[in-house]
Amino acid sequence: MPKELKGDMNGQGLHVAVIVARFNEIITRKLLDSAVETLIRHGVRDEDITVSWVPGSFELPVVAKTLAKTGRYQAVICLGAVIRGETSHYDMVAGQAAGGINSVALETGVPTIFGVLTTENMEQAMNRAGGKSGNMGANTAVAAIETARLIEAANTA
Repeated sequence: MPKELKGDMNGQGLHVAVIVARFNEIITRKLLDSAVETLIRHGVRDEDITVSWVPGSFELPVVAKTLAKTGRYQAVICLGAVIRGETSHYDMVAGQAAGGINSVALETGVPTIFGVLTTENMEQAMNRAGGKSGNMGANTAVAAIETARLIEAANTA
């Protein structure tokens, strides 16, 4: 039988950074509230969660990298909302945010979770921030805990 590594959902003792884009704050605030609530529900202490605000989703990766490199966090969550408009700005911001966040995880080894909504309109964004599609903020918190624990298990296996 092969050895199987799994990450559990016990957040006790984890330190988590959450970076939130202020642009579209009506959406991102809901993502943040759900992420923090979920982290706490899974055992992460309130005082072990650090929240940082950035102007928009484009700025998420640089702050994520800065925080990940400190060695103080076992996971970093990036939250934002990029809603398509009438220009190609959407494609540039969404793509750069995704690529940058992925690069942070790969370069630092710290799970850096992509929680940026990329939607066609405000209605879709609202649905993914606590509406009929659930709340992506909660999903990012679960992914952060599980991935941090899996990396921990891999390093001690």
